Amino acid sequence: MCEKLNACNQLVAQDILNIQLLAYKIEAELIGFDGIPQLNDTVESIMASKETFIGYNRSGKLAGFISYQVSGNELDICRLVVHPDCFRMGTANSLLKYIMNKYKYSIIDRYTVSTGSKNVPAIRLYKQFGFIPYQEIEISKGISICLLAKEKTQA
Repeated sequence: MCEKLNACNQLVAQDILNIQLLAYKIEAELIGFDGIPQLNDTVESIMASKETFIGYNRSGKLAGFISYQVSGNELDICRLVVHPDCFRMGTANSLLKYIMNKYKYSIIDRYTVSTGSKNVPAIRLYKQFGFIPYQEIEISKGISICLLAKEKTQA
């Protein structure tokens, strides 16, 4: 079940951080880069974030979350994080579906997201939702991020 998280609450922010650190450590190993900014987050930085956080609960526990920011008619997905114990259980799918449905009839006409170019599972997931890679940016020698977008007019 998806629901809005109050990331300003210290206990909620701690839950978010715990899952985030576990998941991003795995991504860091996958892409061979431990400089992912979210690995440096703290409870305080999450509490101060301007992002909207939506959590997915499984058996009464936070299994994952998505965070985003809206600017004009664009929604930028900032984080899509799943607890490693819940990988391949549909958590990321559920969170993406929730966001897409929530803004289906809104002014949002473009969704954006970025991920490590070597994060094949994440890129595959976003492509399943109609996201199209449009740019790669090298952030460190041999390490790049893939920028993806989905226009609302796309099915």
